[in-house]
Amino acid sequence: MDLFTGKLLWPDTLPQPPQYPSLEEDITCDVLIIGGGVAGALCGYYLMKQGVNAVLVDKRSIGAGTTAANSGILQCSNDKSLTSCIHSFGEQNGVRFYQLCRDAVNELGRICAELDLDAEYLKRSCLYVASQENDLASLRKEYELLHRYGFSVSYWEEEQISRSFSFHKPGAIYSEGDAVFNPYKLANGLIEILSRKFGLRVYTDTEIRSHVAYENHLVFHTRTRRTITAAKAVIATGYEAQMMKRNPNAMLESTFAVATQRLKAFPGWYEQCLIWETARPYLYIRTTADNRIIIGGMDEATANAQERDAMLLRKKELLLAETIKLFPELGRLQAEYSWSATFGSTHDGLPLIGTQEEFPHCYFALGYGGNGTVYCTIAGQIISSLIASGSHPDAHLFRFDRPSRQLSYS
Repeated sequence: MDLFTGKLLWPDTLPQPPQYPSLEEDITCDVLIIGGGVAGALCGYYLMKQGVNAVLVDKRSIGAGTTAANSGILQCSNDKSLTSCIHSFGEQNGVRFYQLCRDAVNELGRICAELDLDAEYLKRSCLYVASQENDLASLRKEYELLHRYGFSVSYWEEEQISRSFSFHKPGAIYSEGDAVFNPYKLANGLIEILSRKFGLRVYTDTEIRSHVAYENHLVFHTRTRRTITAAKAVIATGYEAQMMKRNPNAMLESTFAVATQRLKAFPGWYEQCLIWETARPYLYIRTTADNRIIIGGMDEATANAQERDAMLLRKKELLLAETIKLFPELGRLQAEYSWSATFGSTHDGLPLIGTQEEFPHCYFALGYGGNGTVYCTIAGQIISSLIASGSHPDAHLFRFDRPSRQLSYS
């Protein structure tokens, strides 16, 4: 699958990533992890902490799939508001989903600290702005729900926004507890530590072409006709998992992003907080550890790579213009990096985590949505528990066969 086009920022931040061999012999393991991006790395972390004999393979190098085009944003809030989650799934389930996301933001920071992993993880506040006056009523309702259920939020009126930023918006939810990170460094750094300290076997340039499921195990066949025999498998191949089976809840679209030159200061930008908006599709904007700005969004409802790539030049210009509109005091901005990428989400707003009847012994970690790395962290916790004990108290929220309206705890 053609996942992205353009000049990506993140791979340039780690010019000499760890290298691994391709598979050149038949091997066995307890669990095979397919996918060496953020999802595979996090699933590998939780499995290796349990002492599982695991192997991780990727048909590319580590972090070279959609991880390389990841926004690097971790949020407690989601593309699907808490208001909408409660409406779709009920109060208990909707609130629980948001609590899991909040916990996952902190969990990723804990993992980085525990392993002394430099993934440029930085806590950030967040400003969720009303794109227009008509959005204020729903924004206030969202604030009231978040506040009621214990999330660290406050409501900002237009005057307070104007005092703290160089732009004017009619209202916003200001929240604490989000974070930014470098997804390429996270995937490469975490997998290197798991390989060096925990015994994870890693093979790159190793493409799985097919597999056969038996009563108690799986046999995977690679492009070079090697086999991997495993009791269970974790499918962490991101949007390419749709090539195994097209899920009706999944949507593949295109998104765009720009990274500027390094800047010396950020006038008119309170706390360098994350900024996003109520409009759909929305714009998001963040800073990086080396003082660049990343602005992205302007999604298009196409997964056609040629259509997507043809839009990149114009989208780059528009994204830069939006940045200058928000922060006119920054001066002249240059797009040193710009890219277009496939972006996956779901119709009901939750990721897809768990098993599918057609694929026995396989567990899917598909963090589809704008908060993908948060979802991958949740997926790692759930899947490692399912493999170890057969259950997890939150697994029902994300199962593939979940009903569209109300989930059950039974």
